[in-house]
Amino acid sequence: MTAQSSKTVLSLDSEAVFSLKDGINFKKSPDDGKCYIIYKENGELKACKNQCKHQGGLFIKDIEDLDGRTVQCTKHYWKLNVSTMQYVNPPDSFTQDELDVVMTDEGGLQLVEVIVWDPWLADPQDPQELQEGEVTVTYLTHACMELQLGGKKMIFDPWLTGPAFARGWWLLHEPPADSMERLCMADLIYISHMHSDHLSYPTLKSLSATRPDVPIYVGDTSRPVFWMLEKRQVQLTNINVVPFGIWQNIDEHLRFMILKDEVHPVLDTCIIVEYKGHMILNTVDCTRPNYGRLPHNVDLMMSDFAGGASGFPMTFSGGKYTESWKADFIKNERKKLMNYKAQLVKSLQPKIYCPFAGYFVEAHPSDRYIKETNTKNKAEELNALIKKSAPGITTWTPKPGAVLDLALALMSPSRKAITDPPSGTNIYKDSWDFDLYVDELNRAITAEIFKHKSWIQFYYIWAGFKNYNLVVRVIETDEDFIPIDNGYNYLVDFMDLSFPTQRPTREHPYEEIKNRIGVMRHVVKNGPLGDLYIGFQNRLSRE
Repeated sequence: MTAQSSKTVLSLDSEAVFSLKDGINFKKSPDDGKCYIIYKENGELKACKNQCKHQGGLFIKDIEDLDGRTVQCTKHYWKLNVSTMQYVNPPDSFTQDELDVVMTDEGGLQLVEVIVWDPWLADPQDPQELQEGEVTVTYLTHACMELQLGGKKMIFDPWLTGPAFARGWWLLHEPPADSMERLCMADLIYISHMHSDHLSYPTLKSLSATRPDVPIYVGDTSRPVFWMLEKRQVQLTNINVVPFGIWQNIDEHLRFMILKDEVHPVLDTCIIVEYKGHMILNTVDCTRPNYGRLPHNVDLMMSDFAGGASGFPMTFSGGKYTESWKADFIKNERKKLMNYKAQLVKSLQPKIYCPFAGYFVEAHPSDRYIKETNTKNKAEELNALIKKSAPGITTWTPKPGAVLDLALALMSPSRKAITDPPSGTNIYKDSWDFDLYVDELNRAITAEIFKHKSWIQFYYIWAGFKNYNLVVRVIETDEDFIPIDNGYNYLVDFMDLSFPTQRPTREHPYEEIKNRIGVMRHVVKNGPLGDLYIGFQNRLSRE
């Protein structure tokens, strides 16, 4: 059973309470600088953290809100109605978690956060001495690590072959030659979430042909990780969906626990692996893993670091989206991510830290502009920042095939604990077999359904998104985003989910989206829609 505690995050005296105005009030804690929102109406008070659930940005007052109830995120402009704690743009997305408002006898107030006790403290295990070679961690590529834990082998997020996000992402590092063999010999595999740089169907297709019954573990997210398994024709027969925050015992010494992300609870997960009382924390891509509560002083921590995993702003044009604006935006976002990761690592004080899950490249020649524009953080830079702010933490910048011996690292943190790949090993990929995967996507162009224009209405009605004042023009294009003569070019009015021939006369936000035809049609047939945007396969302009 999970116990709970509470913590006062902000206190106001009676004078400050009296000065609260009707509507939205922004307050900052003098103790830690964290920000909060208090909403007052008819003498009643509601409160929440000033933090957007989408990507953790700060809210400011929404200048378009005439009722004084809505705030807007400074990061991606999401809107929250503080009177209801519902996000209204986009609609039907998140509900903001409320803080308890407790009035004091002196007329002041306290904002109280309910805290769930740390689940990994259930049935604690005292660390036992490790022998050399007993626990090793081998970096394969991107987010894929192999853990040797006594007699068991566990692998994280195997993306070993093919592209991710349609054809937009390709592996930066060359996996060791025996990586697929290692995967087939694994005792268990953890897949953190359904994004294709972690859930790689080309990789899993090869795995299923050799060992379809390998035990695979995923978290019990509301959006199932393997929702496209049958459509992708991958025959895996031993997928285990496990609840969050509960130890999964593998043998006498090995267990693991999957935790959810606060910002993306329907999608992202992270994992704690414990062997003989020694913990390895892998936060993967989580923006705010486990509501910000994580174990301190773990033996090894891994996390993403690079950024650049979005179509924004590289795929946008027109208006303010000049090349200099994009460069400044990317630079600032990189800096914010770098500082956030460094601060997180410093606060958790792991004995060893390894940045991973960011080693991808926009390698296809048609995406040269994206590759040149989408500057990412370097693992070496993050590790240098951590060493500066927290010199007691050992950092590891991994190379494919490099091995960390945990026992040696804990005895005396030094280079001898890490075995680098042999001299002359090819660290970076120099070929990707583009045609094989691009041709597969392009086969969707001639599918029977696209010979009939009615597919457009069928697809968007099936998706069911409506009652939203947005008009979109979708245009199918060639490789260079030039509209093609035999491609579809249509409008969708999401107010009533209609398909007009001309833009409506009412005032409305408008977006024009140009999609590469092969990827567009493959996504319509197979999903997911994010492949177009995260994979840089479209160009967008807005009014």
